[in-house]
Amino acid sequence: MTVPNSRPLNLTQAQLEIWAVQAQIQSKWGQLPEYIPLLAQANPSWFALQIQCTNGQVHQFGNITLSFPLMSVVKPFVLLFLLEQLGAEAVFSRVGSEPSDEPFNSLKQLQADQGLPRNPMLNSGAIALSSLLPGENAHSRCESLCLWLNHHSNSQLFLDESMLSSVRSVPNERNLAIATLLSQSGYLDDVELALDTYNHVCCLSGTIADLASLGMLLAQSQGKIQLEHCRTVNTLMTTCGLYQASGRFAVEVGLPTKSGVSGAMVSVVPSQGAIACYSPPLDQEGNSVAGVFFLQQLAQALNLKG
Repeated sequence: MTVPNSRPLNLTQAQLEIWAVQAQIQSKWGQLPEYIPLLAQANPSWFALQIQCTNGQVHQFGNITLSFPLMSVVKPFVLLFLLEQLGAEAVFSRVGSEPSDEPFNSLKQLQADQGLPRNPMLNSGAIALSSLLPGENAHSRCESLCLWLNHHSNSQLFLDESMLSSVRSVPNERNLAIATLLSQSGYLDDVELALDTYNHVCCLSGTIADLASLGMLLAQSQGKIQLEHCRTVNTLMTTCGLYQASGRFAVEVGLPTKSGVSGAMVSVVPSQGAIACYSPPLDQEGNSVAGVFFLQQLAQALNLKG
């Protein structure tokens, strides 16, 4: 993908609002996830959007004060943190970098790959990388990541204890099986600690402005983050960020993007800005219906595709 880097995002508030309203209409075709009780109780009409540009321009729409959990949107930022702290060699000794056409929580994919997670955007990869976070327990590991992200992005992420309790209230047998296989294959040391850490970091929460600020870490490093690490994360978001839909989305939109089961979604336009969207109803592949639609309209209208 080649993204022009000589101009800011040429967008008006009126354009944004038209696409946002259309996206909200499309979201009616989506469904709320049922396997996490608090997520199942989300209001389907909740919607928040922020586009933040490298020239300082900001566009917002919707419930901008609403807080929501990042869920799997945190995965690229776990990867970024560990690349910065440990380096690529240590990180990619625990996880691969290839796309998968299997669901995000696929045990079949992990078995086919002999226990090596296919990429960091799948549950298997994120669980394996959670075991590398510094700290004595899951809470301190999550706190280390949260403090680092808040410091570098000027965001105000926090651990949503209620969401964490909700996640813990329903045993996730699939993730347990994934972690057990990771351990048996030598890619995980402590199954219980890795799973608890993974659950913690997925419950990091914030507003749409916080999510856009995270995206800006990957849009312009400004010396805060190694450019090579930004490129690595952006590439993996492009090829793996929307699970089985990643290939199709890369052709249609072409922007590094990561979704989460909460309905959160963040996209990066390198050197130009970041796009954050929150809308809970999901499509069959677990991506925000409104978020995908909005990004399709934006990319086509602004000719952001390479």
